[in-house]
Amino acid sequence: LHGDLGRSFIQRSEVSELVSARIGPSLQLMAAGILCELVLGIALGTLAALKRGGLADRLLMALSFIGVSAPQFIAAMLFLYLFAVVLNWFPMGGYGGFSHLALPALTLGLLGSGWYSRMLRSSMIEVLHQDFIRTARAKGLGRTRVLLRHVLPNAVLPLIPMIGIDIGIFMGGLVVVESVFGWPGIGQLAWQAIQQVDIPVIVGVTTVSAVAIVGGNLIADLVLPWVDPRIDVKK
Repeated sequence: LHGDLGRSFIQRSEVSELVSARIGPSLQLMAAGILCELVLGIALGTLAALKRGGLADRLLMALSFIGVSAPQFIAAMLFLYLFAVVLNWFPMGGYGGFSHLALPALTLGLLGSGWYSRMLRSSMIEVLHQDFIRTARAKGLGRTRVLLRHVLPNAVLPLIPMIGIDIGIFMGGLVVVESVFGWPGIGQLAWQAIQQVDIPVIVGVTTVSAVAIVGGNLIADLVLPWVDPRIDVKK
């Protein structure tokens, strides 16, 4: 209740100060990572739903399955080698401007977009068979207008709880990605504490992670009724 997480055995500093110093970078990576997930997931999921049963659909779903199944450590190392060493598009790691943020965010986006694309595909297929979509088409609305104005706004609703979960996970610390790319977030702090057996820091990071997960889900639960008028919170 007082926010006193104790003192670090190794760094001789307040755990709350160590954690608060890492919140800023973690927030940056969280926002960029979720944005990449949403952009890629919505684009791929929409294309797969519109091409349902076709070659593009099967290929995209196979790629999404690979994305959600790939170990973060291996994927992060591959992306680091490809984009930083071979192509030299991004720096090897560290904390700085957009160039330092882009590669870890892109890694999270490519790996996490599979969940969003699969969920959106299923949701879009269901929405496309609703009566109000047939009514919109019967009124003569174009395919693009039906998609953007009627299908997508309803199909993306199941993604909101997933965003809430991601907020909790990302703020709880992305140990693997932050360690590989040298990003000074909560995950890197947790990994250093584990290596040094710094119990107060481990407990502090775990506490922050638990609060972040609860907070992320709470935000999703509060936002969902606001964007979906069919949900009556009074009942």
